[in-house]
Amino acid sequence: MSFDPASYVFSQPSAPTAIRASTVLPARRENVELRTSDGHRLVGELALPESGEVTATLITLHPLPTHGGFMDSHVYRKASYRLPALAGIAVLRFNTRGTGSPRGTSDGAFEEGIGERLDVEAAVKFAVDRGLPNRWLVGWSFGTELALMYGASEPVASEVEGAILLSPPLHRATEVHLKEWAASGKPLKVLVPELDDYLQPAEATERFGAVPQARVVGVDGAKHLWVGEKYAARVLNEIVDEVLPGQGGAGTELPQEWAGPVATPHA
Repeated sequence: MSFDPASYVFSQPSAPTAIRASTVLPARRENVELRTSDGHRLVGELALPESGEVTATLITLHPLPTHGGFMDSHVYRKASYRLPALAGIAVLRFNTRGTGSPRGTSDGAFEEGIGERLDVEAAVKFAVDRGLPNRWLVGWSFGTELALMYGASEPVASEVEGAILLSPPLHRATEVHLKEWAASGKPLKVLVPELDDYLQPAEATERFGAVPQARVVGVDGAKHLWVGEKYAARVLNEIVDEVLPGQGGAGTELPQEWAGPVATPHA
């Protein structure tokens, strides 16, 4: 049975609650389905602010599914738990073709990043059709390859503001794709863990030098999977900095406590 995000049970604590890895804040959450142009049904979830306008939209592209990546990879799950309430940001998560999670399994099979181009296009089209504003691609590991390979070309490029990359390996994305991003002029923020297994800050700075507008941010002590609340929180702060530049400028610190209703994930 597919997980229903409406099944969270919220309660009102008597005092403000520290926001921890498993803290779920209020949002309007719904299971969604994306349809690709080659006929696949992709499963996902959209988390929207409970009230008020949507300030920005994150279209998340998950890590490599053959190595455990899926829409629930922890940074994206925490983004969906927190950012609608803390920053008014909509978070769209979905499983690329052939990928499964508690939400369900998307049609198709893993295609080494080639067929997944249509998955990226379907996700962006969904966000556009829903009228979600200020749309950004957020890629993590394999997801950065998809963002780099397909985010600066049509039909995606004209529908997104830019991209944020978490732990880019630069395995599938080539100099051609970096040149496309350079020509697009679209913002590209690159978060690189100091202890990454594939690409560390010094080399990332050199390779992303092909994109003049790219900003490479090295994160001391972090690893490829951003394990640890300290590092997940840093990623979310950096994302908000980028997509909402008028909301306090560089150095955003999202609240670490919440005074409203909270829930915890199901076991």
